[in-house]
Amino acid sequence: MEPFSSNLKRRAEQLGISNAEVARRAGLSDRRYENYITGRREPDLATLVRIASVLNVSIDELFGTHSEENVRTTDELFQERLAAALKALQNDDLQRLLVMIEALAAVKK
Repeated sequence: MEPFSSNLKRRAEQLGISNAEVARRAGLSDRRYENYITGRREPDLATLVRIASVLNVSIDELFGTHSEENVRTTDELFQERLAAALKALQNDDLQRLLVMIEALAAVKK
């Protein structure tokens, strides 16, 4: 379980989100998620899928069974952080964000 728990922590850190935020986005209590990041327990498949989705990685990568070393560039990590943050937003927040992005793009022209 050691690679799994350390991969959970590492990936949240890469995305710039706290373990508590990962738990919230995955619909888990802080305590339950803490059991996973400390290696005391492993999640069931449905929970594992939710956590992998929040962290924007494959289950194989979380368990360290990914066959190739997945080294990410700074730009790739930025895009992954952005994608993870967007997944956490509700539709009305996304609409507000779109308006802000369009306004920023208009100023840059």
